[in-house]
Amino acid sequence: MSKWNRSRQWPPYWPDITDPAVIQAMAAVPRHLFVPPEYRGEAYEDRPLPIGYGQTISQPYIVALMTQALRLTPQSRVLEIGTGSGYQAAVLAQITPHVWSIEAVPELAEAAQERLRGLGYAVQVKVGDGRLGWPEHAPYDAIIVTAASPDVPPALVAQLADRGRLVIPLGGDFWDQDLWLIEKVAGRLRKEHLAEVRFVPLVASAASLEPESPELAEIRRQLQILFERR
Repeated sequence: MSKWNRSRQWPPYWPDITDPAVIQAMAAVPRHLFVPPEYRGEAYEDRPLPIGYGQTISQPYIVALMTQALRLTPQSRVLEIGTGSGYQAAVLAQITPHVWSIEAVPELAEAAQERLRGLGYAVQVKVGDGRLGWPEHAPYDAIIVTAASPDVPPALVAQLADRGRLVIPLGGDFWDQDLWLIEKVAGRLRKEHLAEVRFVPLVASAASLEPESPELAEIRRQLQILFERR
């Protein structure tokens, strides 16, 4: 890593991050290669950093927490919403080779795809509206959303496999967001609060506002009931 050698233990010790696969993935991915050159000296600090276009690379602890919540195995099929610089996708790909990622900003998607390929990560990246998911490769064992959404997109829940897990930050206000885990079991949903967080907003297109199918309407109804007790 030349002059970007890590001068301290990496990843840092986080008492609640106990999955060996997650710790090993965090240790293996060279975070400094996923941030702009002017921020590389800060790459191994436990905080988010700007990557351009109003987007950020997430705080390493949050990356580890979200990844651990997915309970991945080498066979897991994972969809990421919000590629950004590709860092989270690289961490996922250290655990499973079956990773797809959607990015709304074309410039970021192109740069991330090139970066991931150059580092040997077989992650498929496309430009699109993450709220719609990527149905061609569904069902997914895990879906991770790396930007804050005002609600849970029903299309993502529909693309989860049975016992699939969705990790998503919810909230419109930057100072009032919560990270949730949603699990789909035999068609029913359950939720778990993970942490208070701060993410940039999820970018959506007009396609997200099109009328829902009966299946998606039913999922939305379940989600509304589920979060009435939020």
